Amino acid sequence: MATRHLIIGGGTAGLNAIRTLREEDGASEITLVSRERPYSRMVLPYYLGATIAESHVYTATPASLHAWGVKTMLGRRAASLDTAEHRLTLDDGSTVAYDDCLIATGSRAARPPIPGAEGPGVHSFWTLDEARAVIAAVQPGTKVVMVGAGFISFTILNAILSRGAALTIVEVAPRILPRMVDEACATIVARWLEDHGVTIRAGATLTKIEEWKGKRKLTFKKGAPIFADVVIMATGIRTNLEWLDGSGIEVSAEPGGGILVDDHLRSSVKTVYAAGDVARGPNLLTGTLEVHAIEPTAQEHGRVVGANMAGRDLAYRGSLIMNIVEVCHLDIASFGQWDDANADVFTATRADRSQYRKLLFRGGKLTGAMICGPAEDIWTTNDVGMLKGLVYSGADLSAWKTHLKGNPFDVKPAYLATHTTGKLLPQTILGRASHSPQLPQSVMVQ
Repeated sequence: MATRHLIIGGGTAGLNAIRTLREEDGASEITLVSRERPYSRMVLPYYLGATIAESHVYTATPASLHAWGVKTMLGRRAASLDTAEHRLTLDDGSTVAYDDCLIATGSRAARPPIPGAEGPGVHSFWTLDEARAVIAAVQPGTKVVMVGAGFISFTILNAILSRGAALTIVEVAPRILPRMVDEACATIVARWLEDHGVTIRAGATLTKIEEWKGKRKLTFKKGAPIFADVVIMATGIRTNLEWLDGSGIEVSAEPGGGILVDDHLRSSVKTVYAAGDVARGPNLLTGTLEVHAIEPTAQEHGRVVGANMAGRDLAYRGSLIMNIVEVCHLDIASFGQWDDANADVFTATRADRSQYRKLLFRGGKLTGAMICGPAEDIWTTNDVGMLKGLVYSGADLSAWKTHLKGNPFDVKPAYLATHTTGKLLPQTILGRASHSPQLPQSVMVQ
């Protein structure tokens, strides 16, 4: 009898698990349960900015999933999981039996408990439906207030401006991007955005949102209110795990939560895996268990789980936390332990050119990095890749540490001398090249 694999969630982690399963094993049964048709959340900002059509948001059509031999149960939500009986119950009362399963139910936008935060004219931007609502609301001349100045809001900043809106960003922390960059970098980014017409109000505690003459009135603990046509809440995310109550699967009580997994991404119930935003898995640099709710981690998790479901014995090295974003043609990136207070830290600033560099070392290894600079500067694009590679590979930079301390912008010689590209090439997640020529590639809407 063919093994019955159950994939719960059709996002990046779930789709990568399915692809890998089919690369490794063409005979097993695969069932996908997903409340939405599979699509890429990472391209939603491009959809908002009208640079791609909605048809290009989807990652797999019903026809392609059928061709992969996947039974689909779309439009359904997981309601409960009986791990002893190997049975999933859906929101309509139907059940699905499995031999092993992957929980990849992702996360949802989280709004703070502020009066009016759930009212009309207030949006989130996390799902395709939410993206459609923002597109309908934001027109040329629309006054938009974005609450939250973190990575999520910065991914859609360009698209909001491209629609001709006037944008104000509100952040409760004393500076923008508080969980991505340090104060020196944030200062450069804030000045750049203000020069491009974006209003920034940091250190502002929002207390209420209410209707006022057809607009939204935002009231703060201190300072004058702000009036807007549209409010977008970008105040964080929350994992979709409440339905696991009573399943016996161990979920962390630490901030960020997440299903605790081992180095094979198995939960406390060994026939149940977790991947993506719901998994509290190993950090590549520290080995500690953390939730890394980023696209690269979801891709890697899905590949590892798919291989292990197919019978491989594949351990995961761990996830590298990284954030890369471009706003108004300014590139900003941070990798690894960029805020490590115990590291050797080298920084350099060229304020007149909006350039910043931060390198963090533990011994001879680069364990964290930060970069900021105009996208048109070729060194910015090149160095983002090189710095990520140096952190990811763990290359020994002992011989170059003194040079980099005095010249944080001159990373290329160290990258080449340590043969980092050669170290990275063998470090594929599956230990082999991807091979899926037999899988249909079309993602056009049918």
